[in-house]
Amino acid sequence: MSAHSGVRIVALALFVLLPATTFGQSVVGVLGIAAEVAPIEKRLHDSREITVQGYVFREGTLNGRRVVVGRSGAGKVNAAIITTLLIGQFKPSAILFSGTAGAVDPALFPGDVVIGQTVAQHDVGLQLADGLRRRGLRNAVTGALDPLLIPAPEPLLSVARSSSQGLKLPPVAARNGEQRTPQVVEGVIVTGDVFMADVARRAELRSSLGATAIEMEGAAVIQTCRQFNVSCLVIRSITDRADGQAATSYEQFVATASGNAAAVVAATIARLGDGVR
Repeated sequence: MSAHSGVRIVALALFVLLPATTFGQSVVGVLGIAAEVAPIEKRLHDSREITVQGYVFREGTLNGRRVVVGRSGAGKVNAAIITTLLIGQFKPSAILFSGTAGAVDPALFPGDVVIGQTVAQHDVGLQLADGLRRRGLRNAVTGALDPLLIPAPEPLLSVARSSSQGLKLPPVAARNGEQRTPQVVEGVIVTGDVFMADVARRAELRSSLGATAIEMEGAAVIQTCRQFNVSCLVIRSITDRADGQAATSYEQFVATASGNAAAVVAATIARLGDGVR
């Protein structure tokens, strides 16, 4: 047997052994805080760990799709870094951010899931003596001013919407001790570099931005994806009410909320077509 023949046989064997979804199919990226994205990592089949510039990614298949999961640190800068590395290294066709949030809408409770129909950075703008005048950031490449409230790409939002219909999330114990089935809603997710535990600020965000939920990474991921022309959607599950008990409530419900967000993300990935952007 010639050396060339041996190479061809090895290549053919690798082709047969690797999952069919590895070939001719675009990658879907999933990002989140390490603890919050763990339920997605556990769902992956035939996964392997890849380190890029010290950041950990896990690649595998989920619901028949090739998926790369990235672990972000807390806050907007960390989120932008991991998003940039994911896009540069793996060239995803779409990115989903999976994680938890505080409720701004008083109708939401721990375990509920919010699909980001719109996202905004709530701590960006012009600070004056009488308060913060929020505005979008200027695109560093085009010079255009981005909107403050950024809508989700309709094709990706539509897939998430249809995927969540009929999805049964596990019951969560309410404050009165009764079991409550979490709901999935669409709304405005606002992002800032603070963990919100202030009812007055929460009320201001509700009145000024129509905020549904608040977190620390999503809008930065959206901004990065827009810069690189990658479709992106933020999906969050509620842990707390952004009040004085927020830190305690977060610890109590982080596992439940992370699992619920992951369930919606996984259902969305299962319905994604290669053409969805």
